Amino acid sequence: MTGPSVAASAAELDTRRTQARALLQAGRSDEARRAFEDVLRIAADDAEALNALAVDAHGRGRPDEACALLEQALAAHPDDTTVLSNLGVLQRERNDFEAARASFARASELAPDLFATRLRLGETLLALGRPEQALPVCFGAIFAAQQVGRWLGDASTEPALRPLVTRLIRFVAAGRHQLFNALLAPLRERHGAAALARVDKALAIHLGELQPRWPDPAQRPKFLFFPDLPTERVVPRERFPWYAALEAQTAAIRGEMQRVLAEDTGFEPFLGHFDDAQLEGHLRSDRGAPVWNAFFFHRHGRRNEANAARCPLTMAAVEAVPLCRVREHAPEVCFSVLTPGSHILPHRGVTNTRLVTHLPLVVPEGDLALDISGHLQRWEEGRCFSFDDTFEHAAWNRSAHTRVVLLLDVWNPYLTDIECEALTHLISGIGDFNRQAGA
Repeated sequence: MTGPSVAASAAELDTRRTQARALLQAGRSDEARRAFEDVLRIAADDAEALNALAVDAHGRGRPDEACALLEQALAAHPDDTTVLSNLGVLQRERNDFEAARASFARASELAPDLFATRLRLGETLLALGRPEQALPVCFGAIFAAQQVGRWLGDASTEPALRPLVTRLIRFVAAGRHQLFNALLAPLRERHGAAALARVDKALAIHLGELQPRWPDPAQRPKFLFFPDLPTERVVPRERFPWYAALEAQTAAIRGEMQRVLAEDTGFEPFLGHFDDAQLEGHLRSDRGAPVWNAFFFHRHGRRNEANAARCPLTMAAVEAVPLCRVREHAPEVCFSVLTPGSHILPHRGVTNTRLVTHLPLVVPEGDLALDISGHLQRWEEGRCFSFDDTFEHAAWNRSAHTRVVLLLDVWNPYLTDIECEALTHLISGIGDFNRQAGA
C-alpha cells in the first residue's frame, strides 16, 4: 500500500503546484497563497511553496514571516538558488550584510547565470566597505549578462533592475579606469606622460571611453587595439634586424623538428581539444579530418620545459629573438603543422601590439598560402615574415604533403621600449582582473 499512496501524494502535489502557479500568474494572489498553503499540507518543506509564500509575505509587508519561510526552505534545500537569492534580498533589506553576502555568494557559485544575484553580491560587498572585492564581481556579472544580450540598455534590462544595473555599470567603469591607470602610474612618473600617450589612448579605447578610429576596416583586434601604428598586413623585413640570425639556423631547427615529428609525441591541437562540432567555423578539410597541430615551446606565456629540452638548438635561436613576453598571455612559440587538405578558416587575433612571425621549415609544392585580408602570402623555406593577425586571415594546404613552420610572437616593431614595458604591465593586470571576475 505504501507505493500507491506515495504515488497518489506525488500526483496530488504536482496538481496542487500547477494550480497554485496558474493562480499566481493570473494575479489572483489570495487564492494562490491558499493553494501554496495546501501544497505545504502535503509536503511541509516544499521549496517552491515556501518560496512563493515568502515572496507573498514580503509583498504584504511581513519581512519576518518571509524570512522564516525562506530559512525553513533553506534548511531542507540548502542548494536551492532561488531560495538563496530571495533570502539574500531580505537579509540585505534588514541590513544583515554579511548574511546577505553569504547567501548571494552561494547562489552565484551554484548558478553563475544568475546575473542579478551576482550583481547583488557586488552591491552587498560595497555595502560592507569592500570595493576592491565588489569591482570584479560586478564586472563579471555585467560582462556575462551582456554576452547574452542583457543589460545593454533599458530595452534589455528588467525595469526593476535598471537603477541597480545603471549605478553599478558606472561603478565598474570608474573602478576599472582607476585600477588600470594605477598600473601605469610608476612608468608615467619615471618616463613622463608623453611617453605613454599612445598606451593611454589604447586603454581608453579598451575601456570604451574613446571610440577607435580604424585605419583599415579589415583590422579588428579582439582584445586591445593600439592606435597610431602603421597599418600593414605584412611588416617590411627591414624592421626585423634579427631575421638573419634566425634564418641562419633554419637547417638546425628543421632537423630537430623532423626528429620530434617522427617521434610523434608532444604535439597537440593548436586550438585545443574540441570535437568536430566545436571546430566548425575554425577548421575544415577536403581530405578527412583537418589537422592543425603544434609542438609548443611557449603556450600562453608559459615555457614547456619538456619540449624545450628536446630541441635545444631551436630554443637557443628562439631565445635570441625579441619575443613578446606577457605573463600568462604571450608568447606562443611552436612548430605549427598543417596537414594536406586542411584549411584554417578566417579569424582575427587579439591585439596589434604583437605580430606573428613564421619561419617556414617544410613547404611542399602545390597550392598553400596565407590570405591576410586580401594579401596572399606564400611561404618560402628559410625566409621569415611577420604579419598583423588582427587583420582577418586564413590559411590552407591543398598540396599533397604537410607544411611546417616555426611560429613565434614578437612585439610590433613600431612600439617603443617604454610602450612595450607599459603594455606588459597593463595586459597582465587586465588579465588578472578578468580572471578574478570570471570573464
